[in-house]
Parts: sequence; C-alpha cells; structure tokens
Amino acid sequence: MSKPLKKKPLYQILYVQVIFAILLGIALGHFYPDFGQSLKPLGDAFIKIVKMIIAPVIFLTVVTGIAGMNNMKMVGNVVGKAMLYFLTFSTLALVIGLIVSNIIRPGDGLNISPDSLDSSKVAGYVEKAHESSIVGFLMNIIPETVVSPLVNGNILQVLFISVIFGAALATTGKKGEPILVFLQNVSEPVFKMVGILMKLAPIGAFGAMAFTIGKYGISSIGNLMMLIVTFYITSLLFVLIVLGAVARYNGFSIIQLIRYIKDELWLVLGTSSSEAALPSLMKKMENVGCEKSIVGLVIPTGYSFNLDGTNIYMTMAALFIAQATGIELSLTEQISLLLVAMISSKGAAGVTGAGFITLAATLSVVPNIPVAGMALILGIDRFMSECRALTNLVGNACASIVVARWENALDKEKMYQVLNSDIQNSLEKTSNK
Repeated sequence: MSKPLKKKPLYQILYVQVIFAILLGIALGHFYPDFGQSLKPLGDAFIKIVKMIIAPVIFLTVVTGIAGMNNMKMVGNVVGKAMLYFLTFSTLALVIGLIVSNIIRPGDGLNISPDSLDSSKVAGYVEKAHESSIVGFLMNIIPETVVSPLVNGNILQVLFISVIFGAALATTGKKGEPILVFLQNVSEPVFKMVGILMKLAPIGAFGAMAFTIGKYGISSIGNLMMLIVTFYITSLLFVLIVLGAVARYNGFSIIQLIRYIKDELWLVLGTSSSEAALPSLMKKMENVGCEKSIVGLVIPTGYSFNLDGTNIYMTMAALFIAQATGIELSLTEQISLLLVAMISSKGAAGVTGAGFITLAATLSVVPNIPVAGMALILGIDRFMSECRALTNLVGNACASIVVARWENALDKEKMYQVLNSDIQNSLEKTSNK
C-alpha cells in the first residue's frame, strides 16, 4: 500500500500565506500610509519577476503542444472556437453591465457639473487611448524579429511566433523530433522555476496591498461605494450564473473550479494583476485534464480577448459617469456605446490600468459622455481593477475547459478526480481544525 501524502501545515499553504500578507498589507497601509506607499517596489518587483517567466512558459507550452499534434487543422479549429467563445461572452458581459447600470443607477444624485471636472488627471490615459487603434493593435501582434517577443514579453507576439514555430516543427518530420524532445525537457525546469518564484507571492501581495491602501486609503472608496458594490455583485453574479450555467452544461461545477484555482485568485487579489497568475494557471489547467496545446492557445489569447470583468466595468463606469453628470443617454446612444466598447475592449491586457485606458478609448469615440468624467472614478479604479482581474481569470479558466471539451481534448475522468479531490482535501482540512 502507498503511504498517504503528508498534509502541509496551514502556514505552508500558498493561498493562506497570501491571505495573511494581504491583511497585513491593508493594516500597515491604513495605520502607516507613508510607509505603506514606500513598499510599492515589493509588488512591482514580484509582477516583474512573473512577467520575466511568462514568455518562455507560453512559448514552450504552445510549441510542444502543437508539435505533438497529429492534425494541424486542429490548431485552426481551437483558435476559431476560442474566438467564438470569447466574442459571445465578452459581449454578454458588456450587455449585463449596461442592464445593471440602468436598473441600479449608481451615479444618480451626485449632480456633478461636467465643467467642474479636472481633465488633466486623466490626460495621460486619454493620450494612450488615442495611440491605440484596431489597426495598430493588429499590427502590433507581428513582432519586429523572431526572438524579440521573448525579450519584450508581449503575450500576443509570443503566441504568434509560438504557433508558427510549433506548426513548422510538427511538419518537419523526423528531423524535428530531437528539437521537440529538447523543448519538452526544457519545459520541466522552467515550470520548476515558476514554482520557486511563486513562493515570493506573499511578499508581492503584501507590498502591493500596503501601497494601494497607503496611497488611496480605505476612506477614499466611501463616496463611490455604490458603484464598487454594484460592480462586485454584478461580476459575482456573472461568474456564478452565466459562467456557472456554461460550466454545468459542459459537465463541471464553477464553484469546484474556483476552489481549484484559489491560489491564483488570492494572488490576483493581492497584486491587482491577472498576469501574476498566468504561468501557474496554465499548469493547473493542464493538470485538470486539458490538453497542453489547448491550454497554450486558449489561456494566453484569452488574456487579451476574453476580459469579462473589464467589459462589465466599461459599460458600468461609462453609464456611472453619464448619470453622475446628469446626462441621459438614449437607447440608440447606449447601443452605440456598446458597439464601440465591443471593439475597443479587444486589445486590453489583463493588467492594472488597462481597463481604464480602454474606457478612455471608448468615451473618446462616444461624444455624449465627457472623458473628463473619468476623474470621478480614478481614485477607486485600483479597487475595481482587482475585481476585473479576478473575473477575467475565472472566465479564462472556464474557457480553457469548455474549448478542450469541444475539441475532445479533455480528460473528463481526470477533471472529475482533480476537482473532487480538491474539495475532499478542503473538507478534510476543515474537519481537522
């Protein structure tokens, strides 16, 4: 008989360490705000360390996954189905944000004159928004050189090169086999490296949270609490009801999936960046039974195209500004806002501030809502970015399993075993307390 695995002490579990670090960061930022702000480099350094490893993780996962495929047509099928999924649920998220904002109307009663708003506070975001266009975004997917994506870490550029190289390697035949074996062997230490770097997560979460609370203060969210609460509840309902229905239809539970990726969710909450969890999320989706090639194509692409949380935020924030400044938008104007947001949201990456830049791009095309109104929500954007990133992460994990199932590339038995054993472990830990 095999010996039962020795359970880790509670203090050695990553998500417990991250929760403790977040609480410590909040307390320090609240009581010693200046010192809290000075800890910003801890959060920045951790995100920088994770970004350092993202490019090789995506490259190795995608190349070895595609090169191991027997049918190259499958790559086109996976990308096509993933894009269909992303477009459907991203649009649905925009519509839900629009509907909830019209029902709850969180901006009503503020009666702020558009002329009194300080547009200089958001000038930088507007400038970045004007620089980004759909053509520019698509052109930016093509890298300067074959190796430059591995240096600058642009996710879509890395994916672009990885797909081409993987397809080329798959069609090379016997001469390509030693290269594939070599890359598969390199993957092992790279993922070990990810595991080592993730041990720094509590330090990064502590620094990022201490800075956020130290700079913006818990009190700064008071006057805009209605918008924050509305956004968090809407995102939660989107995950539980919409993604929950999708998960149930595809044979798994969204609650089980959330529990399975809890380490990554706590990490995102602490750092406000979904990129911080990308390498470990990819590994977890492989472990749950999704084929490596599916994970390598769906997760990185989803980080730019499947941003459910960002989309809910965009329509809610736009309508909040309109309501706060006393501007009534007709149904036609709201539909035009929705159409513009559908296009402008596709280029946002899942990092802090990207949602704000995308909102600026949307408002600059819809003349009825003053772009200067973004100054109203600038102070709370950091608190909302965490919810955006959490929703985006769950959406991409769900998409990975769904697309894998569509392609018959999901080991259902392994998925049930992993998700159920994760629940069993949680129950055992609770009963042993």
